[in-house]
Amino acid sequence: MPLWICLHRAVVGALLAVGAVAAGAADGPPLLAPLAGAAEAPPAPWHVVGLPGQTKPFTRFSAVNLDGQRVLRVEAQASYGNLVHPVAGNPPAHRLSWRWRVDEASPGSDLKTRAGDDSPAKVCALFDLPIEAVPFVERQVLKLARLRSAEPLPAASVCYVWDGRLAPGTVLDNAFTRRIRIIVLRGPEAGLHGWQSEQRDIHADFLRLFGDESRTVPPLMGIGVAADADNTQGHSLAHMADIALQ
Repeated sequence: MPLWICLHRAVVGALLAVGAVAAGAADGPPLLAPLAGAAEAPPAPWHVVGLPGQTKPFTRFSAVNLDGQRVLRVEAQASYGNLVHPVAGNPPAHRLSWRWRVDEASPGSDLKTRAGDDSPAKVCALFDLPIEAVPFVERQVLKLARLRSAEPLPAASVCYVWDGRLAPGTVLDNAFTRRIRIIVLRGPEAGLHGWQSEQRDIHADFLRLFGDESRTVPPLMGIGVAADADNTQGHSLAHMADIALQ
């Protein structure tokens, strides 16, 4: 598979939707809309983003009732897809929190390999890193990918994953591209069917993962949640709730 296709697949997976969302002050409206509303589809401006010309199935995102509340159901069946919320205006907010649970994890996943690069649950912060900060070879591939995409592609994405193999705290690059860097928050010890709460300082995590390329935090472009099972041809099921950016 050509290098630019590999990068394009991964970078588009880092997600960015077109559109502007007003950024509220600390005491203003929430920066992120709820993941789940009264309707089955996630409320705008959340929307699904796939690969250009995607023919494989899309990961399914739907609002359901679970444990007495409305939550987001994320189901991947040999599929690929991301749910994206654009963020405009470079808000100073940098604390991202959410709750999630995994009910079924694809046993064939292995984030260290391209063949196993699938996750049952993922949350990503997408940053507008200046392209000049990207190493030369990756920069050229990213430019090519952007020419072939209808979506603005972030140059740096910090992704938090729930993984069935790796221990919490594991840090690694995406198997397809270093434009996406990963922190494993929940590993095999977390088990299934139980809610877990997370809170991350996305600015600190950016500097930790991309400090080799930038000493300052670039503007935040968007937040995404995702699951995929297209590389392993497997199945996974997760739920997410209460995502907030403060």
